[in-house]
Amino acid sequence: MHSSYETPLEFKKTAQKPLFGSFLQGFETLIIGIIASVLISFLVLYPKISWAQTQNQGAGQGQNSGVSSGNPPAFQSLKVINQKVKEFLTAQSAGSPGKPEITVTPMEEGTQLTYCPSPEAFFPPNSAAWGRTTVGVRCGQPKPWTVYVQANVSIIANYVVAGAPIGQGQTITANELQLQKGDLTTLPAGIFTEFNRVIGQTARMSLVAGTVLKKEMLKMPLIVQKGQSVRVSSGGKGFSISTDGQALNEASEGEIVKVKVSNGSVVTGIAKENGIVEVGGSSK
Repeated sequence: MHSSYETPLEFKKTAQKPLFGSFLQGFETLIIGIIASVLISFLVLYPKISWAQTQNQGAGQGQNSGVSSGNPPAFQSLKVINQKVKEFLTAQSAGSPGKPEITVTPMEEGTQLTYCPSPEAFFPPNSAAWGRTTVGVRCGQPKPWTVYVQANVSIIANYVVAGAPIGQGQTITANELQLQKGDLTTLPAGIFTEFNRVIGQTARMSLVAGTVLKKEMLKMPLIVQKGQSVRVSSGGKGFSISTDGQALNEASEGEIVKVKVSNGSVVTGIAKENGIVEVGGSSK
């Protein structure tokens, strides 16, 4: 009786194990099949996707190179014109008695000019790299055009002011002088940038502290007359350049003088003895 009771139980247990094992084996097979399908699809499709992307990139590069090498734009970039003006003014103001700060007024958006491979900047008559100014930009080929761009050139440097009250007829010493820094282009003509041109001079009038000193306030001889022929000199370590020009204002030694040189440009320098005007890095 005991053995006949256990036999059905053992039969039920052995019947459940194969059923559960088969289920697990089928589930594992399904998962493996899914993973295999994904891997096969990836291996088949990835080369095609990569090839298509490579073709698209190559086509884009070909189009870009075609634009840059063989097909110039139809219209001139206004940014290029503004940059030309700034570079031109930077070069023209290189010999100024201070640090140039250049601001170019952007051209009006929407201005359309035929593309020019080599636009050229120039000064119209009576323009210079000093204060508010105008710069022309012209194109010769393929279709000529000329535009005029407004700009401002500030020259930042030290200038001499009265550091204390100075009486009429008083001989000026270093104790009565100070240097201030500012934009020379906003100051009147005839100012001084060095103490040694003022020390020892006699005041023509009474001056209050803070007065910007000008030549007409002092009894001092003029060494450059307006319209006088002068020699413009510029140089640095190991080189020097000089050219002839015509003074556009009178000046005492050490004062700022503008000179029109032979090519029509106007430069700004410091008046020295014997009709010399020093521009930029000339040795003193």
